[in-house]
Amino acid sequence: MRWALVKVCVAVTTMVVVAFAVPLGLVIREMARDRAFSNAEREAAAVAPALSITTDRDQLERVVASAGSDAGMAVHIPASGGTGAVDLGRQRATDTDIEAVRRLGRASTTEVSGGSTLLQPVAIGSGAIAVVEVYVPEAEVGNGVGLAWAVLAGVGAVLVVGSVAVADRLGVRMVQPAQRLVEGAHELGEGKLGARVPEEGPAELRLAAVAFNSMADQVVQLLANERELAADLSHRLRTPLTVLRLNAASLGEGPAADQTRTAVAQLEHEVDTIIRTAREAKPQTTVAGPGAGCDAAEVVRERMAFWSALAEDEGRKVRVAGVDRPVRIPVARADLAAALDALLGNVFRHTPEGTAFAVDVHNGDDAVIVLVSDAGPGITDPEAAMARGRGSGSAGSTGLGLDIVRRLAESTGGDVRIGSSVLGGTEIRIWIQLDGRAPVRRGHRGRGTGATWCRRHSGT
Repeated sequence: MRWALVKVCVAVTTMVVVAFAVPLGLVIREMARDRAFSNAEREAAAVAPALSITTDRDQLERVVASAGSDAGMAVHIPASGGTGAVDLGRQRATDTDIEAVRRLGRASTTEVSGGSTLLQPVAIGSGAIAVVEVYVPEAEVGNGVGLAWAVLAGVGAVLVVGSVAVADRLGVRMVQPAQRLVEGAHELGEGKLGARVPEEGPAELRLAAVAFNSMADQVVQLLANERELAADLSHRLRTPLTVLRLNAASLGEGPAADQTRTAVAQLEHEVDTIIRTAREAKPQTTVAGPGAGCDAAEVVRERMAFWSALAEDEGRKVRVAGVDRPVRIPVARADLAAALDALLGNVFRHTPEGTAFAVDVHNGDDAVIVLVSDAGPGITDPEAAMARGRGSGSAGSTGLGLDIVRRLAESTGGDVRIGSSVLGGTEIRIWIQLDGRAPVRRGHRGRGTGATWCRRHSGT
């Protein structure tokens, strides 16, 4: 495309230069010719007054010499009144041409060797017609024409070169965005999902770049959603796996019990592998649409009914509060259930048997807080735990549980904090914003955060 534009521009500019330069050169040549013959007419006119007064050779020679054109001027006076013919200077025109001018009585030009001559008729006192011949060399006729043609050729060349430079820049402006678009498509096809194209260049290429970037964003979004769906589905398998593991632990000794525990451990390992593989790309947050939501109290009661049976088997004390009346939140029912299962599964997984835990729901005007606390050993580094939730996991944990909870809270404008619970262990506080605004940070990480918020908003 770039060279095509250059060729087209060269052709068009050359045609324009030729169309204007050739006629202009011809006009300049004609003007130079007219100028040369105008000078010759003035020289001939300078001699005419002397011819009307006298025909004496000596006086005419002095007049011709004073005109400064004695080398190129000749005077031809016919014989009359008993006086002979007088011829001054070098004659270049033929006698036939001179007689024709004398007979017709008007000026004429004729071609001679090395140039042209101007034959100017002049009436003398005796009534005869004298002819003044002025020689105009070819060099004088073309004086300045060669330089003018050279200037026109130089200007034409400059115009062509300038048009080539402009066409080349325009071609670069069009070709480079197209090349970047091609390179971006190749990179995206090679799996480089971060490939994007600068939105620059002509309007059409900018629109193409915008469409390409939008397509790339959609591809990344679809892949992220696919990975996140696989991770979420795999993580939800943790709930039945936890039950199986606990039940397998109570089977006692024997080959069948050992095989069952081995199968559960292998299944759990495979689920962890699926989760880690699916979370190689950064997941995207899905926000519930208008009108979406659920009753948090109902979901908590339902999930606690499930986990209470396991807690009873392990001798764990369970406390549930704040679920005696409906608590509407802008979160999908399945998402809240997955978040609760993730936190409660971590309690059973990372605390010894007999450890008590509690779930509290606090309902306020602008936010709902769900507290999951336990009496276990606690989390020594909450920052690292949250960072692991955002990353790819560490030994013994995929990190997806806290990440599911964090994304659920942040989808409403809320957040998640880890602190110390009143039971002596870990407290996970899920702040769910009701109006979508950024959460108002009250309190701090640590013991008593949820209770302080509860006293301010519910009066308990």
